[in-house]
Amino acid sequence: MNSTTPKLIVILGSTGSIGRQALEVARALPDRLRVVGLAAHSNAELFAEQVAEFRPSIAALADEKAAVRANQMLAGNAVTIQGGSGAVGEVATWANAELVLGAMLGAAGLEPTLAAIEAGKQIAIANKETLVAAGALVTAATHIHGVQLLPVDSEHSAIAQCLLGETSPDKSTFAVQKLTLTASGGPFVDLPRHELAKVSSAQALRHPNWSMGAKITIDSATLMNKGLEIIEAHWLFGVPMDDIEVLVHRQSIVHSMVTFCDNSVKAQLGVPDMRLPIQWALLYPKRAPGIAPPLDLATAPALTFEAPHHDRFPALQLARHAMAIGGTAPAVLSAANEVAVAAFLEGRCGFYGITDTVAAVLERHQASTRPTLSEIVDADQQARIRAAEILRAGS
Repeated sequence: MNSTTPKLIVILGSTGSIGRQALEVARALPDRLRVVGLAAHSNAELFAEQVAEFRPSIAALADEKAAVRANQMLAGNAVTIQGGSGAVGEVATWANAELVLGAMLGAAGLEPTLAAIEAGKQIAIANKETLVAAGALVTAATHIHGVQLLPVDSEHSAIAQCLLGETSPDKSTFAVQKLTLTASGGPFVDLPRHELAKVSSAQALRHPNWSMGAKITIDSATLMNKGLEIIEAHWLFGVPMDDIEVLVHRQSIVHSMVTFCDNSVKAQLGVPDMRLPIQWALLYPKRAPGIAPPLDLATAPALTFEAPHHDRFPALQLARHAMAIGGTAPAVLSAANEVAVAAFLEGRCGFYGITDTVAAVLERHQASTRPTLSEIVDADQQARIRAAEILRAGS
């Protein structure tokens, strides 16, 4: 890739928070990035605007009725928006694409991401649930097809950047002692448990540092996002769960750290702006001036670190418990959490109703040890059903 040959990219989940910011990056770097494929779920209005602006070669909405509406808005446009999950898969495997950004929310992103891997595409992965639910399958597929996973989460991007130059191709010099994922702590980091039990979704959506979608913002408030990220880090970097820790870092400037066997520590710093890790993944292995603002350490607040309070934020231990069970348990953790977060956002359960629901679904689940994709999908669906039943019974 050079300044006259932009990288050809596909964005799955273009109407979500990560997808929209990825398009901001592409808009700012037209000589570096060209969008050739777009896919999303059902936001017909925004999707039609994106297709009209970026004029991809292929576009699809998973919701077929939404695809019809979007095409009506684009009457006369050269691109016809296809509808259905199969059409999203076609976008993910578009022949000319060099890189696929997987940013579809929840389990919906798993199958198209796997399809893109099998098609040999470079993958920028922003969908937590893909690695949480099917980490063994996804990493095995990347090895078989020679595909590199480029993390988009700011924490995993930071670790990937810290590891550059530290490993040999056969991992024989992989000398990591510990990974440290940083967490902002969310809006409730100082609230005692009895007050946390009474917080509203509106309060939880007021993240102090990051601009994100509703689901991940709630996950940040419960620290479930950090629990999911521990699982992701295990699959992305091959580090045992016991060697991955979480520290609360309220300023969100140090995005994560790596401690090596000689006790030296590398950290990656930057302003809390998701466009930075998105740009790193999209342009890898190159860098270029971008649109995220610079970090000025002279005027930045003092950097602090503290251990999380597991009694007030049980999601971290739930994630570790799911990984200890293994098999389909992490998929169940993720699916039950997704349903419970939706209930909290709609006012159908309290703050601790989220983790209580996840714990109850996990307790009832009989995990499959080496699941196939169909078994993972089935476990995900069954977990959603059980979570909904538990939430109804508790309302």
